[in-house]
Amino acid sequence: MAPMTRNRADQDHIPTEIMATYYGQRSGAGLIITEGVGPSPNGVGYPRIPGIYNDEQTEAWKKITDEVHANNGKIFMQLMHTGRVSHPLNLPDDAKVVAPSPVKIEGEQMYTDQEGPQDFPTPDAMSLDDIESTIQEYVDAAQRAIEAGFDGVELHGANGYLIEQFLAPNVNQREDEYGGSFENRNRFALEVAKAVSNAIGADKTGIRLSPFGVFNEIKPHQELNEQYNLLAAGLNNIGLAYIHIVDHSAMGAPEVPREIKQSIRDAFSNGAIILSGGYTSEAQANEDLDADLGDLIAFGRPFISNPDLPTRLNNNIDLAEPNPDTFYTPGKKGYIDYPVSDELEAAE
Repeated sequence: MAPMTRNRADQDHIPTEIMATYYGQRSGAGLIITEGVGPSPNGVGYPRIPGIYNDEQTEAWKKITDEVHANNGKIFMQLMHTGRVSHPLNLPDDAKVVAPSPVKIEGEQMYTDQEGPQDFPTPDAMSLDDIESTIQEYVDAAQRAIEAGFDGVELHGANGYLIEQFLAPNVNQREDEYGGSFENRNRFALEVAKAVSNAIGADKTGIRLSPFGVFNEIKPHQELNEQYNLLAAGLNNIGLAYIHIVDHSAMGAPEVPREIKQSIRDAFSNGAIILSGGYTSEAQANEDLDADLGDLIAFGRPFISNPDLPTRLNNNIDLAEPNPDTFYTPGKKGYIDYPVSDELEAAE
């Protein structure tokens, strides 16, 4: 099950009871990767996304991991620092909007519960001390995730959030060791991955990447292929458990070329490759597995409206369609009220 933001935490970014029900309902997935979770007050970005930076949040997550493990599932927490994709109204009072460089998102807005859609602010450029402390925040969050019972963590290096902001030259305009060349732009991702791996184990650490992604005003560039091959090789040397490659072409982004997926796989020879993006059928997933492009396939939106998705796929049962109007709204509707299939209920 791919990570999907659902905005069902409370206003203080604490996981709620219905989140335990939601993940428990979907624990038939071989592996659940949670929605993006803020590793620090600076990193929560959106309204009602969960965090993992204080004791109350950590304790609340234990109910969720217990529910999944009771149903023999595995679950990784996705650590998502939103960086410049944020607004002060969505952050705790002592937090700030930060990014590699003071480059704001133009032409889009961030939703806030208090005042509706708002223009993005210009983020504060991170100092070297900020970078060091943010890496430590990822480490602290990963350790809290393990304390809360998670089987591992996934670093969100995709979708235009903080790690990808460092990777992308249109956002990262630094002139120090974290900017300029693509080797330098890779540095933050590799340092976060190494620090987290050292803290909880590389076998419990994965990363999500979106080469050719354009979410949150990330722009592909001429050196992209070479940059991601070098990044994959560096992650391979660290010994990460997996790289999760997301292809957003089903949502209008450029397609990730097959040769890029293959070259990342070749460079990351010691770990697994997870592929996600637009998968809706078992045949579609098996085609890419049979082509040896990846080791696992992550399904996203089909899991929203089909809590019993693996069983439906195995039994060729039609999939229910989700309601996009409730993807990000608070409450139970469109979240934990999707039933298992009538065919399965009748069989039982």
